Amino acid sequence: MKKAATAKKAATVKKAVTVKKATAAAKAAPAEESAPGKKAVPAKKAVPAKKAVSAKKAAPAKKAVADDGTAGRVAPAKPPRDESHTALVRRARRINRELAEVYPYAHPELDFENPFQLVVATVLSAQTTDLRVNQTTPALFAKYPTPEDLAAANPEEVEEILRPTGFFRAKTKSVMSLSKALRDDFGGEVPGRLEDLVKLPGVGRKTAFVVLGNAFGRPGITVDTHFQRLVRRWEWTAEKEPDKIERAVGELFPKTDWTMLSHHVIFHGRRICHARKPACGACPIAPLCPAYGEGETDPEKAKKLLKYEKGGFPGQRLNPPQSYLDAGGIPAPPLGAPAAAPPAPAGPDSPAPGSAAPGPGSPSRGTG
Repeated sequence: MKKAATAKKAATVKKAVTVKKATAAAKAAPAEESAPGKKAVPAKKAVPAKKAVSAKKAAPAKKAVADDGTAGRVAPAKPPRDESHTALVRRARRINRELAEVYPYAHPELDFENPFQLVVATVLSAQTTDLRVNQTTPALFAKYPTPEDLAAANPEEVEEILRPTGFFRAKTKSVMSLSKALRDDFGGEVPGRLEDLVKLPGVGRKTAFVVLGNAFGRPGITVDTHFQRLVRRWEWTAEKEPDKIERAVGELFPKTDWTMLSHHVIFHGRRICHARKPACGACPIAPLCPAYGEGETDPEKAKKLLKYEKGGFPGQRLNPPQSYLDAGGIPAPPLGAPAAAPPAPAGPDSPAPGSAAPGPGSPSRGTG
């Protein structure tokens, strides 16, 4: 009995020791994991993990730039590619304000004295320069001053007058048909409504808005080749069709701004933001332009690309507004006149007196 009790007591003590050791080992394990020496290991692993996440996020951004074809292009900080509609409206209106300061004398660059002359001149300006139209229409309107006169004209005589504008046979048919429609359907008067103007032969929305905005003072957006090019460069819209561009841009501005907005954009496209060689280094709205860097960015080289009054050369109108002349603009020479330009205002960009004026083959296109 005594031996059995002793054995039982020894077994109990041994079991207690084993449990105690196991408990101590269990407590020692978390203590080792939380020791300062071991804690640094997870921290070091966390740093590369964060870097990997950053690198992963950066990869799509690089891919987007490459896909957009803008790699290596000099670009300003603005505007962001994820520009909101509100930010776009603000940027677009700021561009218009800046252009208004650069071209306070902006105007339609076709010579006209009444709505009839303007609608005819605009139709003639297709596929040629406003300069060439302005040099041609004085003879046309001197011989045929009214729609009735032009409607009853000899087509061959009209063709001979319009020959310098190019496509003169088709243009003769257009302006004579236009004159007949004015005579027969509108009492010899140019209508002042869009829905009536677009019914006239050779008159589309673009020509109609030129007439409405400049002969009747009614707001309209003129989407010519310059306007289309610039609003797409500025990312105001991605539309390609004139009617859709007109609607998209019209939503960014109040109607009261539409006519002068058209003049500002077209003036800028003819003088600085050219189709092939934009003068980016001389552009006053470069910080707002997503396409900055597509043209010459060196200021001195860019100055040599400026046209018309910005480059010290004659403009397109033979009889420009007084505000244009006051700003240093030079009238264009009449058809057949010597190509010598009048003395330009003194300045580093002004040509010497008697320098040649740009010829009718200037790359700038008309508004019609």
